[in-house]
Amino acid sequence: MHCLVTGASGYIGGRLVPELLAAGHRVRCLARTPAKLRDFPWSDQVEVVQGDVTDPESTGRAMEGTDVAYYLVHALSTGSRFEETDRRAARVFGAEAKRAGVGRIVYLGGLTPSGVPERELSPHLRSRAEVGRILLDSGVPTAVLRAAVIIGSGSASFEMLRYLTERLPLMVTPSWVRTRIQPIAVRDVLRFLVGCAELPADVSRTFDVGGPDILTYRDMMQRYARVAGLPKRLILPVPLLTPRLSSHWVGLITPVPAALARPLSESLRYEVVCSEHDIETYVATPPDAPVGFERAVELALRRVQDANVTTRWSSASVPGAPSDPLPTDPDWAGGSLYTDVREAVVDASPERLWRVVEGIGGENGWYSFPLAWAVRGWMDRLVGGVGLRRGRRDKARLRVGDSLDFWRVEEIEPGALLRLRAEMRVPGLAWLELGVRQDEKGRTVYHQRAVFYPHGLLGHAYWWSVAPFHGVVFGGMVRNIAAAAGH
Repeated sequence: MHCLVTGASGYIGGRLVPELLAAGHRVRCLARTPAKLRDFPWSDQVEVVQGDVTDPESTGRAMEGTDVAYYLVHALSTGSRFEETDRRAARVFGAEAKRAGVGRIVYLGGLTPSGVPERELSPHLRSRAEVGRILLDSGVPTAVLRAAVIIGSGSASFEMLRYLTERLPLMVTPSWVRTRIQPIAVRDVLRFLVGCAELPADVSRTFDVGGPDILTYRDMMQRYARVAGLPKRLILPVPLLTPRLSSHWVGLITPVPAALARPLSESLRYEVVCSEHDIETYVATPPDAPVGFERAVELALRRVQDANVTTRWSSASVPGAPSDPLPTDPDWAGGSLYTDVREAVVDASPERLWRVVEGIGGENGWYSFPLAWAVRGWMDRLVGGVGLRRGRRDKARLRVGDSLDFWRVEEIEPGALLRLRAEMRVPGLAWLELGVRQDEKGRTVYHQRAVFYPHGLLGHAYWWSVAPFHGVVFGGMVRNIAAAAGH
């Protein structure tokens, strides 16, 4: 079948594409920034169409000749009006699918608690439920899969559980740790998504999807500790931590920023347990499925330890993070594009220097005044930013779209250029370029350029307030990167 996948650069979409290919389907991806898919191992096996789900023209173009359309996007990262954006995008997607004669829409949403009025749900869950209804009303046969906590290497829910459990042998926790949840392994989610491509044409409905275990979040932390070989955790729930406070608490302890931790925390306030398992009537269950909670944790930890995490929660942009590309013309910034440019001749081959450049960040650090980077990371967390703890997806390799601490890979030319866009909270837009070249004498040269486009007077004040430290931070980077390559 011919499948259209939206959100292919995200956590689920990036894993669904190879599963669809393995099942023998043809895949087309709709992406706002096709370059983000360029470095995925399956990129040469799919067709990529540039466009946006809120734009009828590009969405309609992507729908042409499509049998099944997967809707795996949400607008949480677009700001406070994300519900309206989600609503508009779902209407466009459904209408264009109907117009193009698409045979089926498949949507992965959130499991909502039974008996709770929708108006009382968190904006995140409420929007997910509304999107499902819009797609079901589109006139195209639709399968809406509703999942609670997804357990898999790199998922936001797994990272939150992992860091809370590993870092806090004794913890005072929000009262939602007592809430019953039915988690599901990411491989089961993918199995159901692929299976939905071949549902009978007369099936158009929601399906609850979950694993075989129903646990409280407290149970999940204790079981995680057992699988990870950690001592039993002492957990003290208190009612004082509201969703807002608990999201900041999660943001300080885990790599998940408060802006993303809040919808995750809010979705845990109510019991989310499957009310039916009808999907199993239509999708075959292999001998090793469904995957239990402890087995799912074991598989996820093995991938983390083997540095084999194919996609992460941070593959998608996070709320409040800037996304503007680097301007190619300084005039675009009205003459106020600040730069800090430095170079050094390196006593090493270009290949050795590039290995250092591509390995920067995460556990390898930033080769300059670690305390300054740590303080900047903590400052970012305190104001709701992503901080430094996102780390890297892979210890040695990067691809366009990867998160890298509080940066994101905007461009990579293997052996020559790494461009990072800042996702920290600053009054402007910032980039950092790391380059490798050879000069006319055949010497290896390391080139580094920091770029800042200020927003308003505060942006200009910010640049000049940190400019005195550039010699230490950026100058130290040049010296230490050159030394690391030489060694």
